[in-house]
Amino acid sequence: MKTPPKTKSATPAKAAAKPRKSASAVGKSAALNKRHESVRKAAPKNAAAKTAKKSAVKKAAAKKAPAERAARKASGKSASDPALTKLVIAALEDLKAVDIKVLDVRDLTVITDTMVICTGTSNRHVKSLAQNVLDEARGKGYRPIGVEGLAEGEWVLVNLNGVLVHVMQLQTRAFYQLEKLWDMGQISASRELV
Repeated sequence: MKTPPKTKSATPAKAAAKPRKSASAVGKSAALNKRHESVRKAAPKNAAAKTAKKSAVKKAAAKKAPAERAARKASGKSASDPALTKLVIAALEDLKAVDIKVLDVRDLTVITDTMVICTGTSNRHVKSLAQNVLDEARGKGYRPIGVEGLAEGEWVLVNLNGVLVHVMQLQTRAFYQLEKLWDMGQISASRELV
């Protein structure tokens, strides 16, 4: 004779431990499940739309950059303030910066118009030169966009929106040779030789 399979029956203690869901709670959870499902289905469409929008913005920026460069070249005007460049040079000379070079890079990049490169004799000197540039610029109402490397003092980059200031130690400057990288005179002279 076969015995019927045992079914699990909840003991009174277990039944009391499990709270029962009310009808309204069951209805709310079903509504939430439907909403989550609709959001999951719509997510790929939204992601595709966002990606398309980002690519359109990048394409517009890529088209705009050469036009801005050409307009600046035609007008002969710099987006950076010449007074700011003079202020930076004065701040560097005030603390005895070595071998200050000013490069006009308007034709090479849209990142900045002028690069100022100088050398400090030690990491403390590099830090103080960069800090003096920041203080002088803020004192005249120019707001720095960013500063990199101030804690280390090996190479400090100060972005003054139109003027990039590179304050470097001698070994770092000799290694990277930014003047050769950005100098237009050498580029035009090498083109004449070809």
